Amino acid sequence: MREWLAELPQQDRHLVGSDLGTVQFGWPVGMPLCRSLGEGLWEVRSSMPSRREARIIFGFQDGSLIILHGFIKKTQKTSDEDLSLAKQRWKDVSR
Repeated sequence: MREWLAELPQQDRHLVGSDLGTVQFGWPVGMPLCRSLGEGLWEVRSSMPSRREARIIFGFQDGSLIILHGFIKKTQKTSDEDLSLAKQRWKDVSR
């Protein structure tokens, strides 16, 4: 996750970080910034200055925000691959 974030242009990285901070310190947060994916997973929806859409999938465990996966959204629907990866990581963390 850190590598993905570090690869983003500085303006995009700043916006994604700001959106994550809003969620972390302002929870609960709803649409348009945050949306439930079910099964305890949520996504942060960031519209970046580069005109791309970033998504961060996360969950909460013991009051802590756990970031599971981040990606640039390329289609209307979140890909099954991205969602499966986040679900597997959530399962691993929740053990």
